[in-house]
Amino acid sequence: MSDLRERDEVVLRWRREAQCVSLARAELRKVLAGWGLQELEDDALLVASELVTNAVRHAFAPPDREIETRYVRLADGVRVEVHDACPAKPEVREGQGERGRGLFLVAAVADRWAVGERSGPGKRVWAELSVKPR
Repeated sequence: MSDLRERDEVVLRWRREAQCVSLARAELRKVLAGWGLQELEDDALLVASELVTNAVRHAFAPPDREIETRYVRLADGVRVEVHDACPAKPEVREGQGERGRGLFLVAAVADRWAVGERSGPGKRVWAELSVKPR
């Protein structure tokens, strides 16, 4: 990867397999360090884990379709995006035991999040996190 301080966006593609969750987290950790945003690491990694896991488990699409992650540097933080080829929109669910609460957690830690269209088939789910003033 080139010097991250010079880049405002990092785009990566992953096969729809469970192991891509940890790989996407590891890359995000590097990106945040390169941008000097380590204080967002815990929340950003949680968000990435939940969004990528949702895409792996629930984004029904042809097997050759990949998941795309985009990490975008913002003026005061980062936007974590996950793109997949499934048009079905995820929903926030509370009180469903250990499973099904991913977007509830994303909503709890992110400043804002949404589901939107993308170029090509499917959707993008994104969340933004910002450094809090001290």
